[in-house]
Amino acid sequence: MKTRQLTFAALCLALALLLPQIFHMLGMQQAGQIFLPMHIPIFMAGMVLGWQYGALLGLLAPLASFLLSGMPDAARVLFMMLELMSYGAISGFLYRSLRLHDQLVGGYIALLGAMLGGRLMYGFLLTLCAFAFQLHLGGFAAVWAALITGIPGIIIQLLFLPALVHVVEKGGYFHETILSKANTE
Repeated sequence: MKTRQLTFAALCLALALLLPQIFHMLGMQQAGQIFLPMHIPIFMAGMVLGWQYGALLGLLAPLASFLLSGMPDAARVLFMMLELMSYGAISGFLYRSLRLHDQLVGGYIALLGAMLGGRLMYGFLLTLCAFAFQLHLGGFAAVWAALITGIPGIIIQLLFLPALVHVVEKGGYFHETILSKANTE
């Protein structure tokens, strides 16, 4: 069972590194901020694997992407690491701990809760850094602008992610089958 979880975590990390590159190849300025491609595998990891995996992958994916490709830029990488850590942890906590995985609608509740929690974390970090370093980082206006810019990505996430998580859950990849139990006895 642990091998399957680690394999799925590695797949989510690979997707978190690959999807932004694909969107940037479209040639659009700020494609990552518009379509939020790195968020999808982090939400997925949180909901499918649990909050611990989601939080860890949320921290690692932006850092690994920065080290490999220079994106996100140095000024944003720490903010993005903590924002995505929040997304992964909150989506996993809501989906697993509150037992929302028993129904498709649970994916929407976990996703919306995580989206809200991650944006609140982003706003808190901006405010904290602005206060601590006497910088003008935009405050609420910056959080609002990021939210508005990311509407296409949010729509993509809401349209596809809960259904995709539901399919993975019902697919049985993480559940032992009767046949595999019989082979081990």
